[in-house]
Amino acid sequence: MSDFASELAAAQKTFAEFLEKIPRDARLTAMHDSDADGVTAGVLWQRGLERLKYSLPTRVIPDRMRNAWTIENRALAAAAHPEYFFLMDLGSQPHRVVENAPHCFIDHHKPEGFPEGDVLISAYNWNPIPNTSWLLWELLQPLVEMEDLDWIAVVGTISDLGEKAPFDLIEIAGKKYTKKYLKEATTLVNAIRRSSNYNPEAAARALLNHENPKDLVLSNSSEVLELKAAREEVKIALGEAKKAAPVFAGKVALIRINTPCQVHPLIAQIWRTRLPKFIVIAANEGYIKNRVNFSARASGEDNALQFLRSQKISDGEGSFGHGHDQASGGSLEVARWNELLKVMGFSSEVFAE
Repeated sequence: MSDFASELAAAQKTFAEFLEKIPRDARLTAMHDSDADGVTAGVLWQRGLERLKYSLPTRVIPDRMRNAWTIENRALAAAAHPEYFFLMDLGSQPHRVVENAPHCFIDHHKPEGFPEGDVLISAYNWNPIPNTSWLLWELLQPLVEMEDLDWIAVVGTISDLGEKAPFDLIEIAGKKYTKKYLKEATTLVNAIRRSSNYNPEAAARALLNHENPKDLVLSNSSEVLELKAAREEVKIALGEAKKAAPVFAGKVALIRINTPCQVHPLIAQIWRTRLPKFIVIAANEGYIKNRVNFSARASGEDNALQFLRSQKISDGEGSFGHGHDQASGGSLEVARWNELLKVMGFSSEVFAE
C-alpha cells in the first residue's frame, strides 16, 4: 500500500471511530468554510450523515472573516447547541470553537494544534495534498453510498486545486457529467462568497437541491439565480481590480484594490504568475469596513506562510499567516495593517486610510 493510500485508510478509520461514538439522535453541527471547497465539504457531510441516519446534522458557515475562533463565529456555532462538533476547511487550533462538545477537525491547511482528546484528520503532510471536499467524500465512501455525490466533491476540488489535480475522481466525473458543467458549477458556487452580498448558504442550497452540475447550471431556481447575479458582479469587480499596478518593497509585490467583492485572492493569483520571483500580496481596503483583507501568494521556493509569520507586529484584533505554504493572507484593522506594511519595508505612501 502506498503512503498516500495508507494515510487515507488511517484517516477513514479515525473518522469511522469518531462517528461510532455518536448516538444517532445526537445534535451534530459542522462549521465549514464559505469557499467552494468548504461549502461542498459541508454539503457532503450533511448528506452523508443523513444517509447514515443521524437525525440532527446541522451546518453553519462563518461570516466574512472566515475565522471560526472569533467571538462572533464561536457564538454562531454555540447557538446550534452541538453535542458533537465538526470543523472543516477552516484550520485547526489547540482550543475548541464550542465548549463541552467533542471536536473533529477535517482539513488540509497547515495544522496549528488541536485540543487534547479531540480528533484531527489532516491531509497537510500527504503527497499529494487533497482538498477538504475530496477528503470528506473519501472518508464517507466506506460507510455509506456516496457515488451520486461525486460531482460535489469534484466542484470543491476544481475550485481549490484546478481541473488537472492528480485525483482520478476528476476524470471520472468529467466523463460522467462533462467538464464544461463541472467548471461552470464551480464558478457559480464560488461567486456568492466573493460578491458584496455574502451569502454562501445559497451555494449550499444550490448543491443540495440539484442532482448534477448540468441541472444546477441550467436551473432558474432562486438560489441559482442569486449565484448567477453574484458571478456578474464579481466579473465586473475583477475587471476593475486587474487595472491596479504593483508596488514593491524587497521581496514583496503589493497590489492595492478597493472593492466590496472578495477578488483579492484572484488578483494575488494572477500577479503570482506574472511575478514568480516575488511574494505577491493583494490587499483589499473595501471588503470589510475599517479593515484590510489580503491574500498572499508565492511561487517556487518562496513560502508565503512562513514569510507572513516572520513579520512581527504589535498584538491586536485580527489575524494573518494561516493556510498553505504558498497561499496565505489575513484580515487586520487598518492600524495593524499599516504596521505590517512598515515592517515589510513599504513607505507611508501606500498606507491604508
